[in-house]
Amino acid sequence: MTLKIHDTLRREKLAFEPLDPARVTLYVCGPTVYNYAHIGNARPVVAFDVLFRLLRRLYGDDAVIYARNVTDVDDKINQAAIDQGVAISVITDRFTAIYEADMAALGALAPTMQPRATAHVPQMLAMIARLVEAGHAYAAEGHVLFDVSSFPAYGALSGRSLDEMVAGARVEVAAYKRNPADFVLWKPSKPGEPVWESAFGPGRPGWHIECSAMIEAELGFPVDIHGGGHDLIFPHHENELAQGVCAQHGGAQGDGEYSRYWMHNGFLTLDAEKMSKSVGNVLLVHELVKSVPGEVVRWALLSAHYRAPLDWTADLLDQSRRSLDRLYRVIHDARRQEVEGLTPDPVRVLELAAPVVEAVEDDLNTPQAMSELFKLADQVRAALSGSVLEATTSLHALLDAGALLGFLQADPDAWFQGGADAGLKTRVEDLIARRAQARLAKDWPAADLIRAELTELKVEVLDGPGGTATWRLKD
Repeated sequence: MTLKIHDTLRREKLAFEPLDPARVTLYVCGPTVYNYAHIGNARPVVAFDVLFRLLRRLYGDDAVIYARNVTDVDDKINQAAIDQGVAISVITDRFTAIYEADMAALGALAPTMQPRATAHVPQMLAMIARLVEAGHAYAAEGHVLFDVSSFPAYGALSGRSLDEMVAGARVEVAAYKRNPADFVLWKPSKPGEPVWESAFGPGRPGWHIECSAMIEAELGFPVDIHGGGHDLIFPHHENELAQGVCAQHGGAQGDGEYSRYWMHNGFLTLDAEKMSKSVGNVLLVHELVKSVPGEVVRWALLSAHYRAPLDWTADLLDQSRRSLDRLYRVIHDARRQEVEGLTPDPVRVLELAAPVVEAVEDDLNTPQAMSELFKLADQVRAALSGSVLEATTSLHALLDAGALLGFLQADPDAWFQGGADAGLKTRVEDLIARRAQARLAKDWPAADLIRAELTELKVEVLDGPGGTATWRLKD
């Protein structure tokens, strides 16, 4: 099957064709590093991590270049630095490191590169100068603004009229603007903010120019895929597209190409309400992964199609944990029957994993891929009572398919019993053995008392079809 992507600009699902199969480029808007990332910030990271894994599988690890930028100059960063009396780099270095660790805890691979905005100010100024020279931008009162009237295709990505865009962006009404929708490329720095010298006067870049300059410098135009959250379609990506096309030769009429495909993930709500710091319902990844395995959080984030809304609830986490427990139990049981040195046929492994891969190739249909994972796990379970080779082959296919989604790579015992020391493990195993004997003797009161003791130890016994298969510590 061919990879198909729903392109936001063309509003349809299309077969993906990179400009150069030997150099496939992916750019995703990354964090503004002034605070901890919340669970909504993690959704695009996990979704596009699956895409990154798929592209590497299709084109080769070395052929895919994934850039996820770091916005390290911004009003909120500046204010945090002023409030704390430190340089902005103190804020941004700290939260960049935290962000990377938190996303790694969710199983996200490190991108090929993480360009920083502050390292690309010269490239931004060069792009701004080209836009001014070509008549797409103008200087006014220390600002440089993009003239939206110079780009007839403005609004194509979001599908909004100019009036809708002005209202939706809540743009600043300023006398120096030619049009209310004109957006800032360069602006004067306020007292205490970082400042760079330029031909347009001392100041700092606007938000939108940062990504266009980094894409041009690190990946080149056009990028194959540009991704981000649905909330970035307008104004950020609309403005990126306009300035990026117009910065290229011949782009005045919209005939230049900035990104071959646009992908946007849907919104995430918390108990059916939009997350808001003012409301106080923001769930931070940094805190969540202290009490819940990152793989469970990842499963929850991928449980809905990436373009669909996702409502985050405690039930969603519980269901995600149960789903992964079921899969890891199959792996646990299959590993006990594996024969050392038995090598499955790699072609057969790929055949068995194919339905999962095909689901992901269909515009990252992770819910369908998860369903296929369970079917594959059922095949492993059924094979355990028959051919050892077939069971081993099915197990390898399950692990291969799981890796594409970023799942099932932990040791099953560590998954269930991680955090238990040797003394606790010995005690639990003894209790489970005694419980099994009591059940065999149909001494149900004794079995219930032992189970209650296990519950006090925060141990959950996982009874399998053929008796107790394993146990796990509760979160």
